[in-house]
Amino acid sequence: MMTWLSDWWGGGTAVIEPASPRDAARLAQLHGASFHRGWGEGEFEVMLTERNTLVHRLRLGRKIIGFAVSRMAADEAELLSIAIDATQRGRGLSRTLLLTHLGHLAGRGVRKVFLEVEENNQPARRLYEWAGFEVVGRRERYYQQPGGEQLNALLMRRDLS
Repeated sequence: MMTWLSDWWGGGTAVIEPASPRDAARLAQLHGASFHRGWGEGEFEVMLTERNTLVHRLRLGRKIIGFAVSRMAADEAELLSIAIDATQRGRGLSRTLLLTHLGHLAGRGVRKVFLEVEENNQPARRLYEWAGFEVVGRRERYYQQPGGEQLNALLMRRDLS
């Protein structure tokens, strides 16, 4: 199923749809540009073939500009990653991508979604709080930075039911 987004910013029609294994290289590129430790193409290829993993791509015209990926177990899921191309941020695309992705998880029987976010990542925290996620825990020194600094992670949860 595809979700079409309006053309309110003049950048063409954006589409949210299931990702496929042929998208692995582009998803790895987006992930690497968005996070300190990017996932490789091989990691995405594996995720895109696993039955318990849901991956959506956000496409603008023919170009993939974002993605969301979750792993499901029973009636719970963990949002593993969401990313938007840096040139496309600030347009509300991540909100629509996240809500669409959560809707598909709910459609598969998921009742609770968890995620971890770097405590200092204010844009991501604002997105998740806007989408109804609440902080339910904290992991000290969870994220290792390239320079050796260790940052805390917040564990967040949202009920879908």
